[in-house]
Amino acid sequence: MTRPHIAVLGSTNMDLVAYVAKAPQRGETVTGREFRTLPGGKGANQAVAAARAGATVAMIGAVGNDAFGTQLRSALDHSGVDTDLLRTVEGPSGTAHIVVDDDGGNAIVVIPGANATLTALSAGDRAEIASAAALLLQLEVPLEGVLAAARTAREHGVRTILTPAPAQPLPPELLAATDLLLPNEHEAAALTGITDPAAAARALLSQVPEVVVTLGAAGSLYAARGAEPVTVPARRVTAVDTTGAGDTFAGALAVALCKGNSVPDALSWASAASALSVQRTGAATSMPYRAEIDAEAGASA
Repeated sequence: MTRPHIAVLGSTNMDLVAYVAKAPQRGETVTGREFRTLPGGKGANQAVAAARAGATVAMIGAVGNDAFGTQLRSALDHSGVDTDLLRTVEGPSGTAHIVVDDDGGNAIVVIPGANATLTALSAGDRAEIASAAALLLQLEVPLEGVLAAARTAREHGVRTILTPAPAQPLPPELLAATDLLLPNEHEAAALTGITDPAAAARALLSQVPEVVVTLGAAGSLYAARGAEPVTVPARRVTAVDTTGAGDTFAGALAVALCKGNSVPDALSWASAASALSVQRTGAATSMPYRAEIDAEAGASA
């Protein structure tokens, strides 16, 4: 079976994760029960998710010339992601400082490090994007780089899927070059000022042709211009760690859509992948492989 080819431009971070019963409030100190150092970053996470879900994947990004940079590149290579376009730059790699509580919730501080250098595309970057079936983007790298990638994809007819996280105002030019916007309900509210996810999705259709709003345990909502909205429920599981669940969903959704699945089937398959990931610790380390997703979904994507 042909594997779709997906390009990812985005962040590569080392996740420094503290596990606690309850996250500390401001000014409070709590005792944790475990600390782990795990590869992450929204870009790298989506690349790993798509590769494990059955795509060939190329990562466009940057790591530092520190020990974390070496480890991050190795982790992507081990997951089958092509790292030829992952730059190594002077200085530290990006890091994410994460607190995970016993309910599986998390709070995160991201320090960009090398990711902040990703402001422009090389000729190799542009050629890679042009050759892909889809381009996955997020907002943990400079908007200049994200916009350049989206414009390159638009020029070559490549489907662009943008996860607008961390939430921030988006330039109209970026939205104009986006095919599918993939916010969670909080990001959709931040972009529109509308707290109802369905209403927020409808409002976003004035700027992009397709929207999927992820709703956590409530599933996901798809809206498109000229079509009826589609809601797909989430699977009922006990979450251990929700870090990376949205990135798992994004990577799996991209694979399913690139293989020509209907939107409801693609959403259901991505939901199965996300459900598997939250039952494991870590971000990239928790992401399931295609056979696991198929077994959870009950059908091939």
